[in-house]
Amino acid sequence: MYKHIRKGVLLASLFLISNLYGNEFILNSGGLIDQRAYEKINTIGNEAKAKLGVNIYLDVKGDNGINPDLPLKDRIAIMKQKENALISQIKLDLNGTKPFVVLTVALDQQYANILMSDDLKNIVDRDSILDEYVIPLLAAKDKNTLNSKVSAAALNGYAEISDEIALSKGVTLTSSIGSEGKTASTIWKVFMYTMVLSGIILYFLVILREKKIKAKTNE
Repeated sequence: MYKHIRKGVLLASLFLISNLYGNEFILNSGGLIDQRAYEKINTIGNEAKAKLGVNIYLDVKGDNGINPDLPLKDRIAIMKQKENALISQIKLDLNGTKPFVVLTVALDQQYANILMSDDLKNIVDRDSILDEYVIPLLAAKDKNTLNSKVSAAALNGYAEISDEIALSKGVTLTSSIGSEGKTASTIWKVFMYTMVLSGIILYFLVILREKKIKAKTNE
């Protein structure tokens, strides 16, 4: 009996160790990252760490615990506290000596941000990455599942962060997804612009039709 218990404990320990190693760059996934994106993110993270000397992390949660009904000022204050706590923990883990970036997402709070060490703030374009690679895919109203959208947004944002740092150092990452992330974002934007334009055209057609009907009625 004890032999079986020891064996079970050993297997459980090995499982936990292997998962900890495999999750080096994914601090949280919220159960929302599919396996392929999960593996690709870790591949990029390992290469970025080896070639660029930068630790790039992903922190995704369905709900980060902040009540969305709180006043905006209070939500921002609590969010800042959470961000500072996350940064402090990462600095502690890295002994405060290594550059880092964290792409963090909280779906229920409709929140996404990129946190980084001071030495990368002039290299990583936070607003551009969020606006072009992350938020459009998270906000897309399509038939894709939530997991698919979060996985795509997380991978696109993570990959672009690594590409921008690599470019600044004149390094090429073999794990880079290149223009694929930009293409996905561009397709979404074109789709949305088309929808808006179609809506405007339809609106004017309705107005013109109503005017014609009124004109005939007055005759």
